[in-house]
Amino acid sequence: MKTIASGWPQKMKTSSDRVRAVGPLAAWCGVIGLMAGCASEPVSHVVSAPPPPNPTRAPAATVVTVPSTVQTTTTQTTQTTPTGTVVTTQTQPTGTIIVTQAPPALQPEVVLAQPTSSHVWVAGFWTWRSNQYQWMAGHWEVPPYSNAKWTGPRWETENGAYRFYEGSWN
Repeated sequence: MKTIASGWPQKMKTSSDRVRAVGPLAAWCGVIGLMAGCASEPVSHVVSAPPPPNPTRAPAATVVTVPSTVQTTTTQTTQTTPTGTVVTTQTQPTGTIIVTQAPPALQPEVVLAQPTSSHVWVAGFWTWRSNQYQWMAGHWEVPPYSNAKWTGPRWETENGAYRFYEGSWN
């Protein structure tokens, strides 16, 4: 095998001749690769802001639920239909909710068309559930008996707290 002036073989006859010719080149590439891998990381210029502060919460309201001595409210609904008279009776225990946090302002409501002339609009109100105020939307309702008048629920201040009174039909 002859070599030219550059040091490279002029003609290679076997694969081992090719490996010997490429071997030094591969070795140099490996050394350069290892040296490059030893380079230190560049100084980071990423700037981040500190984390935001924790959200502030209003002081928790104190809730006192005072069950009345097993007092109940019974509502009886009588409706006459073409097929007969239907009487529905519903009994629910009553209790008093007292909260130290003032209720929010009433929300404006869109009163939809009255379904029938016997329906009465029951306005929306704030109630206390799951340790927070929740809005109960207004709706149309048929009174439980003729000439029944709806008295809406209300919050009244009492000794620096707010007492909730349920709405009822009179």
